[in-house]
Amino acid sequence: MNLLVRRQALSFATVALLLMAGRASFGQTVKSGPQVLTFFSGVDDTEQPYGLYLPKNFNPARKYPLVVMLHGAGSNHRLALRRVFGKSNLPGENDVEATRYFPEWRDVDYIVASPLARGTMGYQGVPEKDVYDVLADVKSRFPIDEDRVYLTGLSMGGGGTLWIGLSRPDTWAAIAPVCPAPPPGTSGLASNALNFPVHFFQGGADPLVRPEGTREWVKRLQDLGTKVEYIEYPGVGHNSWENAYKDEAIFDWFAKFHRNRYPERVRFSTSRYKYDQAYWVHIDELTPGTPASIDVRLTSPNRLEIATSALGAFTLRLAGHPRFTAGRPVELSLDGQTLSARPADSLSLVRRDGAWVAAKYQAPAHSKRPGAEGPIADAIAARHIYVYGAGGDAPPEEVQARRAQAARAADWSSRFGRAMVYPRVVADKDVRPSDLDSSNLILFGTRETNTLIAKLADRLPIQLNASAAGYGLLYVYPAGGRYVLVSSGLPWWPAEPAPLPGPAGPAPGRRPFTFAPGPAGPLMGLEDYVLFKGSLENVVAGGRFDGAWRLPEADAAKMKATGVVTLATMGHDPGVSH
Repeated sequence: MNLLVRRQALSFATVALLLMAGRASFGQTVKSGPQVLTFFSGVDDTEQPYGLYLPKNFNPARKYPLVVMLHGAGSNHRLALRRVFGKSNLPGENDVEATRYFPEWRDVDYIVASPLARGTMGYQGVPEKDVYDVLADVKSRFPIDEDRVYLTGLSMGGGGTLWIGLSRPDTWAAIAPVCPAPPPGTSGLASNALNFPVHFFQGGADPLVRPEGTREWVKRLQDLGTKVEYIEYPGVGHNSWENAYKDEAIFDWFAKFHRNRYPERVRFSTSRYKYDQAYWVHIDELTPGTPASIDVRLTSPNRLEIATSALGAFTLRLAGHPRFTAGRPVELSLDGQTLSARPADSLSLVRRDGAWVAAKYQAPAHSKRPGAEGPIADAIAARHIYVYGAGGDAPPEEVQARRAQAARAADWSSRFGRAMVYPRVVADKDVRPSDLDSSNLILFGTRETNTLIAKLADRLPIQLNASAAGYGLLYVYPAGGRYVLVSSGLPWWPAEPAPLPGPAGPAPGRRPFTFAPGPAGPLMGLEDYVLFKGSLENVVAGGRFDGAWRLPEADAAKMKATGVVTLATMGHDPGVSH
């Protein structure tokens, strides 16, 4: 009888926990200890798993700190959850065997989440979105202390810790990269770590992630005034996480830190509208692809000192800052210019004719903006479908060849194992209105072979001529609130994948190595457009559209000289910039 009562109590507790979290769902239970949950991804309509640890005496009436743990290449969410608790494989045990179970470990008063992030793809694009989707899912289920959210990871996940931590610094209270392999572009964000501590761990004999690179990161951040801690383990190879996470010590280190929502100084660098804010600073206008920065200090109540680079407009969201009083004058020293304003809760500034004025920024029509800025890789970083042309007088074998090309592009197979991204491949005639409303379109062919390209032709800036042979054209462009990525002529991916790099990095002359799999890989290093002859090793012209989505005149001339493209000339509308 007592056993039945205990079972009923456990059942009621589990259901109550689900209901209180607002996410009661059949097929998933939320209990204490390590387990696997899922979230629904709108990228490809799949359930995506993540590891979760819930403290044994979880109390839904209080808020908990959260640790997000990012796994390395060839690993997964289950192994990552083990690793952060200091549980490596048993002697003689391989990763496959270790993945099958969770061992016992000491309870900690933290919630821990470990995204799968599609396998081995790095942490940009779809995997990066997955990390934030996991973060949102955990917050929707459990009471999380927003000022005690921490990020750590090993190897590829250590690099992801730097990228994700530095691109959105106001999300995290502290970060801890272990033997980090950061993706290209991360080093330019180093100044963003001003307001949280960073703890590096590194093996001194690591042949894959060399200690010299991690030491450079440590010195760079120290020189920038970041609070940095560094432990290097002499003689230890690429398994330095066994030392870094031993005895669950990382939780004790995280416990020292809380996020400061209103730091007196904010220093932020970005080249994307996608990453446009930090703490109480919001970037309103920049040139996508060009690094922009702002360094702003509240030196005394209602007094600001600001230095900017490559910025056209920004907003300071001052409400709630202890050094700001609404309605009273704010004095600014901005790039050597003195200004005074009387904001209510925020202050917007715009550069006009070389001088700063207090005004709200209004983006011009057809301009690049959040969600419409490129580069090419952004078209596949969210929900997207691959569309081939099936109409017209093309014989069945030609239609089949077109479908095969689109299907190859949609195959996210990885040299490290299957990457779990499953976009749809459809014929142009089968694209539904809901697809047009919700998905970026990866369009293959020309206006003669793909009806969707034909419908958009009067709005697109470049067309590959139907008679062109031996050329490939690839570009991203905004249309209907979504991206279209047009691929005409030769495919952008090589017939054979490039060899994996050794410890010294990629072979001379090759693009930087990324973990992105299959045909998706080459897209990660491209800008807004590229015209090539034969392969991407022979680029005729490539770069960024200007701020109004127009082709720069120099590249337009290079394209015209080939005789294989037609360029739009649409006056004030997107076309060729002069």
